[in-house]
Amino acid sequence: MRKVQLYIAASIDGYIARPDGGIDWLSMVDKKGEDYGYQEFFASVDTTLMGHKTYREVLGFDVPFPYMTTANYVFSRQKRQPDDNPVHHINDDPAAFVRSLKQQKGGNIWLIGGGQLNTVLLNAGLVDEMILSVIPIVLGEGIPLFAGQPKETKWGLKEHRAFDTGLVQMWYHKG
Repeated sequence: MRKVQLYIAASIDGYIARPDGGIDWLSMVDKKGEDYGYQEFFASVDTTLMGHKTYREVLGFDVPFPYMTTANYVFSRQKRQPDDNPVHHINDDPAAFVRSLKQQKGGNIWLIGGGQLNTVLLNAGLVDEMILSVIPIVLGEGIPLFAGQPKETKWGLKEHRAFDTGLVQMWYHKG
C-alpha cells in the first residue's frame, strides 16, 4: 500500500506560515548546495495533496507550477473550475478520497498541507510518516501545522538530522 508522507517545514512554535500565508521566513535557512533531502524525497513520490489555500500560495511563488511530473489533488469545500495546471480539484471528503488513493498502485503520496488538510488526514489515520523540518524562528502567530482539533497520536522517531543552518529535520513513523 502507498504511504502518505507529510513533508513540511514549521517554525519552532509550530507554524507553517504567517497569518497571511507568507513563508518568506523559510529562506533564512537557504544555503547554496543544500536541499535538505528534498530532491531524494521528491523522487520517491508520484502524487501530491494540498488544500486550496496552499495551492494558491504555490501559484504565488512567481515560478512555473513546480509539480508537473506528479498527479496533483487540490482539496476545497467548494467546486473549482479546472485551470492551466495539471491538478485535479476535489471537493469530496478528503479522508475517503485519500483512503481510496492509497489502495491504488503507485509511489508515495506527498501531503504538502495546509494545516486543515493535515488535521483531517491525521485524524483519519491516513498519515503514515512525517518529515518535519523545524526552522529556528519563533513566529508568534500564523497557520498551525495542525489546525482545529488534531487527535492525540503516537509517533516513533525513525531518523533525525541537524544542519549547520539551525534547521533540524525529524522523520517520524506511526508508533
